[in-house]
Amino acid sequence: MGRVSTPQTSPMPFLKGHGTENDFVIVPDPDNAVDLPASAVAKLCDRRAGIGGDGLLHVVRSAAHPESRAMADEAEWFMDYRNADGSIAEMCGNGVRVFARYLERAGHVEAGDLAVATRGGVKKVHLAKGGDITVSMGRALLPEDGVTVTVDGRSWPARNVNMGNPHAVAFVEDLDHAGDLYSVPPCTPASVYPDGVNVEFVVGRGERHVAMRVHERGSGETRSCGTGACAVAVAAARRDGADPAVTGAPVTYTVDLPGGRLVITERTDGEIEMTGPAVIVAEGHIDPAFLAVTETVIA
Repeated sequence: MGRVSTPQTSPMPFLKGHGTENDFVIVPDPDNAVDLPASAVAKLCDRRAGIGGDGLLHVVRSAAHPESRAMADEAEWFMDYRNADGSIAEMCGNGVRVFARYLERAGHVEAGDLAVATRGGVKKVHLAKGGDITVSMGRALLPEDGVTVTVDGRSWPARNVNMGNPHAVAFVEDLDHAGDLYSVPPCTPASVYPDGVNVEFVVGRGERHVAMRVHERGSGETRSCGTGACAVAVAAARRDGADPAVTGAPVTYTVDLPGGRLVITERTDGEIEMTGPAVIVAEGHIDPAFLAVTETVIA
């Protein structure tokens, strides 16, 4: 059974924010009353004809959204995250930090600890007063599937890491070997990632210090990717022979991205913490005529 989305008839509030230059359109909608079909999200995220962003953060109370009602007792707010092309994603690490910064700015939360519901589960967040934000990103899964990434005739073995969303982490000699990252770097066998994959290219910068570039599924190359940085830190630790569950000691990696720096710690219980900045840069209203889109949605 289908439904037809109706055009937005009143100005829609929005904000713009970024975490290490991974930028987002933020749409506050506590009651889940705003219709956001994929076409509208893609228009808003368009960098030439819209506001521009690597993705969209739809801010909804957990109790008001069918995908998060079961988490409402643990987390008041649900991050309904969309990729820049309008597709739905499980999680976005930089997005969670920006989401939390928005909640603080709007007066919904204060500095300290809070929980955010996502499609990848409930994430615990700590907002340092006036400082960086730390997100407990959950545990990494390390499927044993062998994966190969190929760009411009070069191929590398890649580590399959799942952070609530899928990643292929390839260690390369030079970040330029990643190519332009406009299109998805081919991963084989394709059957390992039936719903697409985020692909990270990584070089060493020193002891427990790496740099990376990333192609984000549904968005292309982005300036930063939080779940990608976590996947890279875990893959680097295993490459370096460090597994906190085995050694009994946490391990921390500094990860440099084109948009800034994140610090990733894997604890002995497997929990991964990501620390970095989050900034709100603007707010305003979207002209309802801009979102006058009719789209059939299949339920």
